[in-house]
Amino acid sequence: MLLSPYPNAGERIRVALLWLWCGLVILFLLVPILIPVPLSFNSGAFFIFPLEGLSTRWYEVVLGTQRWQSAIGNSLLVALGTTVSATMLGTLTAIALSNEKFPGRHIIMPLLLSPLIVPVVITAVGSYLFYARVGLASTYAGIILAHTALASPFVVVTVGASLTGFDRNLMRAAAISGARPLTSFFRVMLPLILPGVLSGAAFAFVTSFDEVVVVQFLASAGQRTMPLEMFIGLREKLSPAITAAATLMMALSIVLLVVANLLARRGAPSRVGP
Repeated sequence: MLLSPYPNAGERIRVALLWLWCGLVILFLLVPILIPVPLSFNSGAFFIFPLEGLSTRWYEVVLGTQRWQSAIGNSLLVALGTTVSATMLGTLTAIALSNEKFPGRHIIMPLLLSPLIVPVVITAVGSYLFYARVGLASTYAGIILAHTALASPFVVVTVGASLTGFDRNLMRAAAISGARPLTSFFRVMLPLILPGVLSGAAFAFVTSFDEVVVVQFLASAGQRTMPLEMFIGLREKLSPAITAAATLMMALSIVLLVVANLLARRGAPSRVGP
């Protein structure tokens, strides 16, 4: 019997083709996202290739103009408020649902995750109709509450993943030692699930900071966020300042998502084999 000098040649070709296909798919997905980056450094006043020259003038417009500064401030205010509220509610909810004795947990979990499935425009319309009646429309509180509903599922999922490796006997041991429930939570449970909590907070911040549909329905003229300002700019006047704002938002989102991914890996439960 003759043995081939390359017994795994066919397998290597299949792996190489798979890597090539994955690379093409990733390139197809990333190119539309990365196009605004070079355009943001264009010295001209129009969206053209090749660039007329390199300049940071549009970043100076975004960071130095009152209109954009107000939008950035509104985005940070709403995103920080959403992060705090979504992290608190999502963490407490994940802790409750991680208890196997919690009644109806298999029904409640899909309901909590429904904002991830339902189109955002439906959530926006429903929020506007409800908040208009209770006086929360055109208020920061209303926007933060609506964004909290969108961001909380991410916190529930990430914290819930951290709790899968948590031993509740530690809480019982703390209670036996005389620790109060809050003391046990802050000194025993929270340090162990903190990577998942921080990861969920990062996802909540990005979800709120990038959201535009709900803000269109709930925000007043003085509450325009950065994504809404970009949307209005696209509709009224095309300016490369929009690409600079988009680049800044993408950079912030990428940094936060990378941090969230690292925290999620750090907080992933380790399985110990026999």
